[in-house]
Amino acid sequence: MTFAVVWAALLTLLGACGTGGGPPSKPGASDQDGVSAPARPEPRSDPHPARFDRIPGVGDRIRNRIPATTRQVVAVYGDHADSAKSTVVLYTKQATEWRAARSWPAHNGRKGWTPDHRENDKRSPVGVFSLSDAGGVLPDPGSKLPYAHSAAFQAPRYWAERYWNDFDYVIAIDYNRVQGTAPNDPTRPLGRSKGGSIWFHMDHGSGTSGCVSLSKSGMEYLLRTLDPDLRPVVVMGDRAQLGA
Repeated sequence: MTFAVVWAALLTLLGACGTGGGPPSKPGASDQDGVSAPARPEPRSDPHPARFDRIPGVGDRIRNRIPATTRQVVAVYGDHADSAKSTVVLYTKQATEWRAARSWPAHNGRKGWTPDHRENDKRSPVGVFSLSDAGGVLPDPGSKLPYAHSAAFQAPRYWAERYWNDFDYVIAIDYNRVQGTAPNDPTRPLGRSKGGSIWFHMDHGSGTSGCVSLSKSGMEYLLRTLDPDLRPVVVMGDRAQLGA
């Protein structure tokens, strides 16, 4: 393996969650540790009729981007555009009906959401993205997605201790990456300025650099449940943009 390849892989790990490298910045006053409000299977302020053929809180603009073959959707409902708090809900499609299976309190980018994500902007990208690959420091817990078990996911020890277990489990969100590769593959098809390494990963109690984080039990459930044959995708953004 050449020095260039090793160096690219290291930069990718240090740039995990859309950062440009280095430890996550210290949370601000509105982004302190704490538990999110209890998760709700059906998001509040849903502007659309209560119909089972719709995913609650998701408007036609976003809904029309979900592939017709998709039968699993992980919806990430951000509290608002500048909030780091969100709720993750797993929906499964039964015949023509979308049904909520599980939900968890979660965190997203510490500065909120953006439809035009940029490297190191500390915001999570809004959109619909496929979910095709997983991995982490811990052994495969029974993932249906291809799972890359490697110590290379370990967060640097010069980061604050609260972040050390962030990447014990990881599910790659297919934003600016090559599907079918390990989540920490450094390739950025849209260029490095558009960020990358946007993942689901373990929660440390506050906002991320662009990823979505939830509990260990939540990550284990998603890993064991998301099925490539059901073409899973994530639908993510703040409630206003998702419902537009």
